[in-house]
Amino acid sequence: MNLALWICAGLLAAVALAGGVSKAFVPKETLAAAHGGGWTEDAGVGFVKSLGVLELLAALGLILPAALDIAPVLVPVTAVCWVLLMIGAMATHGRLGESRLVLLNLTYLALAAFIAWGRFGPATFTG
Repeated sequence: MNLALWICAGLLAAVALAGGVSKAFVPKETLAAAHGGGWTEDAGVGFVKSLGVLELLAALGLILPAALDIAPVLVPVTAVCWVLLMIGAMATHGRLGESRLVLLNLTYLALAAFIAWGRFGPATFTG
C-alpha cells in the first residue's frame, strides 16, 4: 500500500509540476492557443498565474513533507486540496464541452482521493 501511495503521489506531483510551470511561466496567450487552454481566454493573467503557483505548491506538498519527515500530514491535506482543484477544472472543461479533459481531470481526482484516503487512513506516516 505504501509503495502504491508513493507512486501515485509521484505521478500526481509530476502532473502538478508540469501544469504549474506552464501556468506560472508561459504567457497566457500561448496557453490559450494550446489544446485545453481555451479556458484561459476569459481568465485574468493573475488568476492563471495563481493557479500555476498553487499547482507548484501541490507538487511540493505531495512529496516533500513525507520525504523530509516534516509535517507529513500535509501530504493528504494537499491531496484533498487537489481534489477540490480538479472539481473546479472538471466544471470549467465541462462548461466548454471538453469531455476528454473532464475525464483526465477525473483521473487526477481519483489519484488524489486515493492518496488522501490512504494517508489519512491505513497508511499514515505516523504509524
